[in-house]
Amino acid sequence: MASTNKNKTRTVAKKKQPNTNKKFITKFLFWFWGLFLAGILAFTLLFILTIYGFFGEMPNVRDLENPDIFIASEIISEDGVVIQKFEKEKRIPVEYQDLPPSLIYALMTKEDERFPNHSGVDKKALFRAVFYRGKRGGGSTITQQLAKLLFTLKEDEDGNFTYKGVSQNKFQRAFQKIKEIIIAVQLEKLYTKDEIITLYLNKFDFLFSANGIATASKVYFNKNVKDLDLSQSATLVAMLENPVINNPKINPENAKRRRNVVLGLMKEQGYITEAEFNSIKDTPIELNYKPVKEIGEGYSAYFKHALKKEVTAVLNDYENQTGKKYNLYKDGLKIYVTLDSRMQKYAEEAIEKHLKNLQKTFFNEQKGRTYAPFYTYQGDPKIDFLYNKLMTDAMKRTGRYKNLKNKGLSDEQILTEFKKPTTLQIFTWKGDKDTLMSPWDSIRYHKHIIQAGLMAIEPHSGNIKVWVGGINWKHFQYDHVKQARRQVGSTFKPFVYATAIKNLNYTPCTEVSNATYTKGKWTVLGNGASMSLKSALAYSKNAVTARLIDATGYDAVIKMARDLGVESPIPRNNTIALGSADLTVYEMVGAYSTFANFGNYTKPEMIWRIEDNNSKVIKEYKPQVREVMNEIYSYTMIELMKGVIDQGTGRRIRSMGIDAEIAGKTGTTNKNADGWFIGIAPKLATGIWVGWEDRYAHFASTSIGQGSSMALPIWGYFMQKIYANPKLSITQKDKFVRPETMKDNFSCDDLAYYGAYDGDFPENGGYHNNHVEINESNKQGSINQNLRKKDSINFDR
Repeated sequence: MASTNKNKTRTVAKKKQPNTNKKFITKFLFWFWGLFLAGILAFTLLFILTIYGFFGEMPNVRDLENPDIFIASEIISEDGVVIQKFEKEKRIPVEYQDLPPSLIYALMTKEDERFPNHSGVDKKALFRAVFYRGKRGGGSTITQQLAKLLFTLKEDEDGNFTYKGVSQNKFQRAFQKIKEIIIAVQLEKLYTKDEIITLYLNKFDFLFSANGIATASKVYFNKNVKDLDLSQSATLVAMLENPVINNPKINPENAKRRRNVVLGLMKEQGYITEAEFNSIKDTPIELNYKPVKEIGEGYSAYFKHALKKEVTAVLNDYENQTGKKYNLYKDGLKIYVTLDSRMQKYAEEAIEKHLKNLQKTFFNEQKGRTYAPFYTYQGDPKIDFLYNKLMTDAMKRTGRYKNLKNKGLSDEQILTEFKKPTTLQIFTWKGDKDTLMSPWDSIRYHKHIIQAGLMAIEPHSGNIKVWVGGINWKHFQYDHVKQARRQVGSTFKPFVYATAIKNLNYTPCTEVSNATYTKGKWTVLGNGASMSLKSALAYSKNAVTARLIDATGYDAVIKMARDLGVESPIPRNNTIALGSADLTVYEMVGAYSTFANFGNYTKPEMIWRIEDNNSKVIKEYKPQVREVMNEIYSYTMIELMKGVIDQGTGRRIRSMGIDAEIAGKTGTTNKNADGWFIGIAPKLATGIWVGWEDRYAHFASTSIGQGSSMALPIWGYFMQKIYANPKLSITQKDKFVRPETMKDNFSCDDLAYYGAYDGDFPENGGYHNNHVEINESNKQGSINQNLRKKDSINFDR
């Protein structure tokens, strides 16, 4: 019995063992499949949440159909030259057919050998990357890399990925990878394989402003991309791995080694032969480096930045009217401008030629001066306070100051930092110069630099032919054509004379006292003699002009200036007669052009037409014209200003070999802070301002600091080159068109000349004597009783 029981016991024990194993296996399988399915569900949920932007914004389908491959908008001059571009990146987009086979094969060999066969994700490469934790390649396909370039994070030189400047950890990077996979799959649905390769190579940044494969070909090898040879193709593809470490300019030996890695892979995969590989592997990389010019280096940089405002306004209006939105930096617009690239270059050269010498004179004048380059206006004893205020204000406008302020430094601490010597780059007329200098001294040095603004337009059309807003955009980003308002000095006087001629029927031979003029606290010195308007303007007599504005009233003069296109604020007092108003070069040249355009003001324009990249016209400009005065008045003003050139303050032009018919006016402001010259040729009106960033910087001597010395020579140098180029059709034989009713001579000895006025309006009679005595108490003036005053005459037509 015992043995039987034992056997039963054994039997029972043997039967229980299989049941235990079965439970264990069942439990294991339950958890295994549970975790497996949970992982799949979690991974699926992760993808869904990523798609819907839970872990950061995802591009929509429209974004994917229009990726950010920026195509620069071109600025095309009147003579057909692309003078500048609007570009976020220096990029020349290419088509797939422009890519050489060696480049395409090198790319697929190195980055994605199964590229033709997958749908955005290479599963084999991805699993390998996960298993080996990225040590044998990242597993990203070309399409995934394109997704990263177009829509996701950027990797810096150290391999860190950033989004809006915030570094990401490995956990965040995992989500980033998921984004790239999702976007890659979508890209594969939207684009062909050829288009994906083209987009990728067009978008990649090869450093040194070489954005895209075409620009990189130009920068590193000075070649069109289609002309790249096998070695050059492999070199550029090696840079895709790391454009810094594998850069042939920065690290030539490492670049050569990685080039050979690419060539070796091409040999292994059958794209090149053993002989081709051996013929290249030991040869160095031969660079023909041609750096890309920065935006500020172009001679039309100031024009470009002014143009941007105009074009942006046009595009905004177009969007409001049509719903169609254009991007100035990526839609490849064609902007046809009125600028002439040849004239623009001549103007730049003229400014540089004159200011180089003027700058030497100014530096010599300032040597040893404690407060150089500043002077006080009225002998202000607080020069120390003034100096420190000017310098401190300038310091606070710098990027260096703002960065230090953001770090929490006080103004006292920042000032200490600014006075520490460091290596800086300064402007010189021979080019930028690296030097050891404190930022404080750098500010002071650049305050010495003479600035200039120049604009030239066609009087009849209003087309702006030249726009030089400054001497160097990189160092001085302030436009002295339309942005800067400076006192205009005696260049304002023609507005006063035009008002007197139009409103009071004065003529060039009307005589006005030049005796010292006093009204209230305002005194204008004179010499007591009476003189004709023609002589008074020629020699820029202040007392005569003061009497003229007293006769017309300042409101009438302001209205004349407004009619002539001046929009800046003008003080409502008599001092404006001598140029106390701050106006722009743009306004002054537009106003003066009216006199050469038969009394019609034409708004200066810089654009002819704007087209999209399919040649569809977005905007076409038409001249905005209004009549200000009749042709007799306007031609009278031309004759008055011809006197300035022939016998007055502008006669220096004649010593520069220019015998053409020219009208113009010089201008000089308080203490020589501003020098002006506006010269009108029959086909081209040009205005020039010369001065400094601060009005307290100026020449001590008026002989050097007046407009005829500071600004007029630039006009002469500029026009010499204009006249020397027959293709510009501007010659010294050009004449102003005289109204038919006016005689050929403006001599004030020939008083019968003024019968021309009578001939135009015979019913009103004419002048027989032109001596005028201004009564200070009567703003309209009075004519001697022995003259016939013709209050009824109205020359407006």
